[in-house]
Amino acid sequence: MTHPTQFSGCWAVVLGGSSGFGLATVKKLSRHGMNVAVLYRETSIGHKAALHTFKELEAENSNVIRAYNLNALDAADRERFINDFKEHNNGGKVKLLLHSIARGNVKPLICDSSEAGGELSMEDIQLTTYAMSNSLLDWVRLLLNHQLFDADARVIGLTSEGAHKYWNSYAAVSLAKSSLESLATYLAVETARFGIKTNVIQAGITATPSLLKIPDSDQLLNHATARNPLGRMTTPEDVANVIYLLCTPEAAWINGSIIYADGGEHCR
Repeated sequence: MTHPTQFSGCWAVVLGGSSGFGLATVKKLSRHGMNVAVLYRETSIGHKAALHTFKELEAENSNVIRAYNLNALDAADRERFINDFKEHNNGGKVKLLLHSIARGNVKPLICDSSEAGGELSMEDIQLTTYAMSNSLLDWVRLLLNHQLFDADARVIGLTSEGAHKYWNSYAAVSLAKSSLESLATYLAVETARFGIKTNVIQAGITATPSLLKIPDSDQLLNHATARNPLGRMTTPEDVANVIYLLCTPEAAWINGSIIYADGGEHCR
């Protein structure tokens, strides 16, 4: 049973919402009555495709989806977003801030001169860590400073098993995901007084565009299916369902947690 007005008047801000987990979350929440401000970086072709999808969702669900083809990692673009959002949110508050930015360098830490692509530079690591971890802090502060969070808000980040296990050429992303988990712990404590609950979801291995950029991703995908107790891979919709559940009033006591959304894949 769906509740099309369940989140009426509330907003989700989705960082990285044109594909994968972010797009699946936009679809799920909009179908439950939540307005969505979605940020993404796309070429003109990708931008047109995203706009088409969002317009279809608006027509289907009669709520608002505002699309921003901006760089969520750039301070000037964040200011452009916040000024436009405040003008058009009709006084609505942000129920969910979802950090689903997938921008990182996939290279080995150490390689010899004959290997193509080279090894990770410190700049690669710093850029990846900011994109996939520390930028969340800038966004939380931005929404707090403008008093835009709902009194019972959620902040959700996305981590992966690769934060704790070796995956080929995943070092920079692993460092970023580990950092995100630590950041979420501190946000869970220090923003609790504002009514914000911060959690991180560890999704199972999922065939998203970002995962397919990882070397040997086909092996990860095959292994995920074989080891999953439920006999299939995680889908973006599986993860979006968990994000939706975390936005409900019944989930208000979940704070500072890493939540597995993987069908039990991590158990093996």
